[in-house]
Amino acid sequence: MAKFDVVVIGAGAAGMMCAATAAQRGRRVVLIDHASKLAEKIRISGGGRCNFTNINAAPANYLSENPHFCKSALSRYTAADFIALVKKHRIGYHEKHRGQLFCDDSAEQIIDMLKDECSRGDVHWRMPCKVAALQQAPAGLGGFVLQTDQGEIEADSVVIATGGLSIPKIGATDFGYRIAEQFGLRMVAPRPALVPLTFDAQSWAPFVEMAGIALEVDVETGSVKGRNPTGARFREDLLFTHRGLSGPAILQISSYWTPGTPIVINLLPELDLAAALIEAKGTVRKQLGNVLAQWLPARLAEGLLHAHGFAGDARLADMPDAQLRKLGAAINQWTLTPSGSEGYKKAEVTRGGIDTRELSQQSMMATKVPGLYFIGETVDVTGWLGGYNFQWAWASAVAAGISV
Repeated sequence: MAKFDVVVIGAGAAGMMCAATAAQRGRRVVLIDHASKLAEKIRISGGGRCNFTNINAAPANYLSENPHFCKSALSRYTAADFIALVKKHRIGYHEKHRGQLFCDDSAEQIIDMLKDECSRGDVHWRMPCKVAALQQAPAGLGGFVLQTDQGEIEADSVVIATGGLSIPKIGATDFGYRIAEQFGLRMVAPRPALVPLTFDAQSWAPFVEMAGIALEVDVETGSVKGRNPTGARFREDLLFTHRGLSGPAILQISSYWTPGTPIVINLLPELDLAAALIEAKGTVRKQLGNVLAQWLPARLAEGLLHAHGFAGDARLADMPDAQLRKLGAAINQWTLTPSGSEGYKKAEVTRGGIDTRELSQQSMMATKVPGLYFIGETVDVTGWLGGYNFQWAWASAVAAGISV
């Protein structure tokens, strides 16, 4: 039987960071992963350049049943801390949009950096290696015993860093959730997040031909006002698809969207369309479709007019103010209810996971099961689009790594 101080299961972003942190403290660490290719989610992120953090990362950028849980880890290991590590490894990077940092060259640089940090602590590797069973050691001995396809392993501590259910084609599984269930830990029901939204074929038929059109919009869902808002609002780019809507605006709002409820899109967030049309009708002799095409892509303007029952060839000057107000509301407050999402195959992350009330916010250890830790995407902490989920991976990994 192989014996280690720490077993980390899952060699992704959080797993490698945790293993390196613990090993550099002198712990004897083994890192296990069932995949044959290392850190595929890092490799494909950011279009292959890895959006490795966001300089604006703060607790307000995360969703959780307990929104205060992430504060401790995020405050103790910040975006600046990870940037310092990137600089130490002489990896060039740039800010692309709203605080999002990307490698100048390749996501492989982040993977190589984490591998190098693991090497500095003499981390042992078992990969590919499947864990068939994880049990607490017999009473009096403490620790855990793992049955793997490379033999039995004994460890004082076990860290679960196996991620969520998103992108199953690169190896996502429910392993972490099964371990939580085995040890009687509560779960927040997982569901796809940062995911395109879809609509039933009949209601979306008028918009199918708009696939490929993109524009900046405001999008919101739920209640975004009051002391305890249940929704959110974002200004980002929206993309029409054959089955529904995508783009950063929709990925962001999807994490807050509740099935069966509407989303509200302002397709012209810088313009009060009704007021602009009413003001123009006294001087403009153009057709309604041509007027609207001043502000929206012509194909989109035509499709929206048709979908909302307006004739594109109607003269603006002949339109009653009441009709123009109706059109303005249709564009500035386009309200529609998705039928679903593209699911885990297209979701960038999984919302939900291990209930944070089961974990110590300082160490990420399960309070009912001493020595068992959960980090990264397995936990009910979900970040916004734009590097926030990687920052949670680093921060939660270091929190566990300095505790195990």
